[in-house]
Amino acid sequence: MEKLRERIDELDAELLALLNERAKCVMKIGAIKQKENTEVLVPQREIELLDRLTSLNQGPMTAEMVLHIFQEIIDTLQRVAEIT
Repeated sequence: MEKLRERIDELDAELLALLNERAKCVMKIGAIKQKENTEVLVPQREIELLDRLTSLNQGPMTAEMVLHIFQEIIDTLQRVAEIT
């Protein structure tokens, strides 16, 4: 059990690093959109992203779980982009 917990800790650290990298990309895109004076939120892009992720999902998480997690990520990172 200890080895599994250590692996979870490693995965959590990797997830955090990836989420921060994703946040930096979102911030850069936001800056570009501001300069170009284009719409920041693109609902169709969000729909396509969530559809793609649910189709990539091979479990054990359900599609609903994947949607919930990634919707929260999208919403959180939109707030990050707004405060920068």
